[in-house]
Amino acid sequence: MQTVQSNLRGALASLAAFAVYATNDTMVKFLGASYSPFQLIFFTGLLAFPMVTILLMGDRSDGNLIPKHPYWTALRTLAAVLNGITGFYAFSVLPLAQCYAIIFAMPILITLMAIPILGERIGIHRGMAIIVGLIGVLIVLRPGQVPLGLGHLSALLAAFLGATTSVIVRKIGHEERSIVLMVYPMVANFIIMAVALPFVYVPIPVEHFGMMTGMALLTLIAGLLMIAAYRRAPAIIVAPMQYSQMIWAILYGYLFFNESIDLWTAVGSAVIIAAGVYIVMREDKPGASINRPVLETRSRYDGATSPRISTWMRLFDRRRLRNKVEGLAGTQGDA
Repeated sequence: MQTVQSNLRGALASLAAFAVYATNDTMVKFLGASYSPFQLIFFTGLLAFPMVTILLMGDRSDGNLIPKHPYWTALRTLAAVLNGITGFYAFSVLPLAQCYAIIFAMPILITLMAIPILGERIGIHRGMAIIVGLIGVLIVLRPGQVPLGLGHLSALLAAFLGATTSVIVRKIGHEERSIVLMVYPMVANFIIMAVALPFVYVPIPVEHFGMMTGMALLTLIAGLLMIAAYRRAPAIIVAPMQYSQMIWAILYGYLFFNESIDLWTAVGSAVIIAAGVYIVMREDKPGASINRPVLETRSRYDGATSPRISTWMRLFDRRRLRNKVEGLAGTQGDA
């Protein structure tokens, strides 16, 4: 009974987190009509940095900021920065539901990329799910029948780059310090956006600056809710909840942007979601996956403006363990 209650709380926390993420993405779309992705990412990252810094100050473990895997770290940093740019741009120009449908291909791409990078072996079941998922992407895009623009390419790149960062974290995450995995993308993001800012800067009225502050806060809240979800329920329950964002995309798109989802986007989305859920369920079966790359990906596409959930959780776990050890040592000293 306790397990059922814990799983239910985890599921509800993850549903709340993805609702917050969808609200954040809606604000990205609204502000994207007036500002370039570089300016949006610069200010949201800048506003989020103090919140993240407070979290990083708690990492008192020995070590430095020199990565143990410099090439993988550099590749992941570049992919994360580009992921943020392409993701923000895609949400700015595409209908929300269509953008989510394409980005939902991330689990499929993660499964594919895990073969060369992680040495993952793919059986017939996940292999068929990959093919079905890619067919779903083609149904959404309908190349040759619907004009494809830079927004569609950006959404595809966001899914690919998000998968890249996730698989790299899975490869080196057990050896690299959490603070290294967090800081490099955030610093690189800040520097690159700052260099680009003078060429794209548009004055920001107070109400829009308030929305950017709200975006930074929403990302933090969603991250905390995701951590709470993974604390209470296994990944097999939490991971599929990301697809609830499609409901919010349809609702927000209709309410704020007068968008409606067409038949083929709905069909393609259903195919992509079905393939993604099947991959998640298959990875949870004993012996089906060596690395569980999709289940262990606890973050959405990586915008590099806030810590990934997996590295954030590792930092919290290490801090909690250290406090427990220090508490035990203090008790023994008193005795």
